[in-house]
Amino acid sequence: MPTNFHSTFVGMVTTNVPGFFPLPIAKLGERSNSLSTRSASLWDNPSSPTCQNLDHPDELRIDLDPIPGVSWDDVRRVALEVQGFLDGVGLRGWPKTSGSRGMHVNVRIEPRWTFTQVRRAAVALSRAVERRAPTLASSKWWKEERHGVFLDYNQNAKDRTTCSAYSVRPLPDARVSTPLYWEEVPDCNPADFTIFTVPERFAKIGHRHAEMDASPGSLEKLLELADKDEAAGIADAPWPPHFRKMEGEAARVMPSRAKSAAKKIAIKQPRVKMPLITVANSPDKAAALAGLERWKAKHADIASSLAVDDMLVDSMRGRSSTWTRIRINLRHVPEEQRPPQETPEPDDDPTRAWRERWKNRGKE
Repeated sequence: MPTNFHSTFVGMVTTNVPGFFPLPIAKLGERSNSLSTRSASLWDNPSSPTCQNLDHPDELRIDLDPIPGVSWDDVRRVALEVQGFLDGVGLRGWPKTSGSRGMHVNVRIEPRWTFTQVRRAAVALSRAVERRAPTLASSKWWKEERHGVFLDYNQNAKDRTTCSAYSVRPLPDARVSTPLYWEEVPDCNPADFTIFTVPERFAKIGHRHAEMDASPGSLEKLLELADKDEAAGIADAPWPPHFRKMEGEAARVMPSRAKSAAKKIAIKQPRVKMPLITVANSPDKAAALAGLERWKAKHADIASSLAVDDMLVDSMRGRSSTWTRIRINLRHVPEEQRPPQETPEPDDDPTRAWRERWKNRGKE
């Protein structure tokens, strides 16, 4: 069985993560895993470098994250586009199911580049795949701009981890993140890989990614592509919110909340402000989704004009909990027919009181 089924604790190392104090890392075999001091638990989500070289990843990670409503067929098609692109730049991708709705493609690389350089290569790759399959793939960070399958380049930032191969995911059928060969991708179904089926599969065929470390690749061609994008006036894509503002990064603000053009970083193709309305806020996701259905019933003529990716279901982080916000993008509705912003129903935003106190600080 692979070490992912049962890892041996080896020791501890420490790394500095942007936005945090030095982070303790548990060493399980050669990979490092995040240690949660808040819950006194160990996450079986390995980071991209090895413990011998924590500042230089030896893995480029391509996380295919479908927006709500996107089919598994589209995820597989985008994965195959990723394979075709990687072949063209001399890299080999190793696909696996995420164990949920998406797919991961990991690329073993030489540990010669920093996290910033590896992320830069991932941004260039994401944009290139979007150009290859513009109706299926998206490299846009802001949810209101996404469609289809999002290629999450920020999974290559320093603090990011992804589920390990053969890890069990928190779903009712206990699905397992399962390594695949590329010839399995067109017909695979993530529901086929569970704690009941994967051990037998492994006993029969072994570890599909056993040869992954044999031939690490180079990021030079991807970084050349990144240079071409920059020369064409394409700004760096947004970083995660807790990172400092990076040189060359586009405005780190949702387009629908963007300030005046004078305050934006000049780019050749300015973002378009989307016509968004909020229809539900609730700590209970089921209640928020029920509110969405009531809004669709009330505005049936408008709802029929919406695309799947016009309904944005966001998991929001409060100070100590999460809550669900649902917004509607009215971009496909003629301006004169767009309904106004109404009071969301339900409208239970647990951060509202805190935000009001912050807004009025010093006025009392």
